[in-house]
Amino acid sequence: MDIQHIEQLAGSLRDQIGRTIVGQAETVDMLLVALFARGHILLEGPPGTAKTLLARCFAASLSMQFKRIQFTPDLMPSDVMGANIFNFKTNEFTLTRGPVFTDFLLADEINRTPPKTQSALLEAMQERAVTLDGKTIPLPGGFMVVATQNPIEQEGTYPLPEAQLDRFLMKVIVSWPSRDEERRIVRTHGAPSEAAVAITAVADLEALEVARRAVDVLEMSDAVVDYTVDLIRATREHPALHHGASPRAAANLAHASRALAAIRGRAFVIPDDVKDLFIPTMRHRVVLAPEAEIEGQAVERVLAAITQRVAAPR
Repeated sequence: MDIQHIEQLAGSLRDQIGRTIVGQAETVDMLLVALFARGHILLEGPPGTAKTLLARCFAASLSMQFKRIQFTPDLMPSDVMGANIFNFKTNEFTLTRGPVFTDFLLADEINRTPPKTQSALLEAMQERAVTLDGKTIPLPGGFMVVATQNPIEQEGTYPLPEAQLDRFLMKVIVSWPSRDEERRIVRTHGAPSEAAVAITAVADLEALEVARRAVDVLEMSDAVVDYTVDLIRATREHPALHHGASPRAAANLAHASRALAAIRGRAFVIPDDVKDLFIPTMRHRVVLAPEAEIEGQAVERVLAAITQRVAAPR
């Protein structure tokens, strides 16, 4: 599959999602980047901003197996992964697979369940496999997690463990719509007589894998590689950050930049691709220093300052 076909496929996915979702163009693009880069994505925003609906529409535009988990305080790890259950008729244990065994998993309100259950997804997200009673079972080849969470300041939420946050390729903040967009939402979704818009699947797993392999080999010049590395290393030296980004974060940023270049119709990565993805791919991986928190600094502001400080290649 050439780059033009990837750009067209991304456009078709946008069109299908746009039949139901109003606005959120940037969030949709980040979902496409995660899809083509084989990454997982975390959507954060207040209730009522269509995070779950967006994830459902995204899954509906793909001809892939879809499952959803509603995370609640009483959810157990076995409810996610499955378990070996004893069958009294056969006197044998039978593997009952949990909803994680799917191509596309929507982890809804993931931070409303305790860390023990949150961590049940760790191995699945990193290794794309699940270990039950000492036996490792691979997950489907197209496995992707789209997780939604409410802002951690809200009552009844549990912060995600840092190790699990690092498994997400990106964290995207879903903001309130503009006034015009909100008027369209009220017109479209506020009338009971309006029929639901059907979304047509425009890509299957086979076509997706072909596109992903094309993204894997997209050209990234030495100058852009150096720029990517310099941005990551700058996070470890900034006085406002207690913990900077890891080499894995650098590799993820490079892979995501290849995917963004492809959906923009280019067969090579430019510095703007890296710069545009720097904040979404790093905001959940770096930790503010205590004095910076006291001063009220925001992670996004610090990361933006780093992109201004590190010179991009010409």
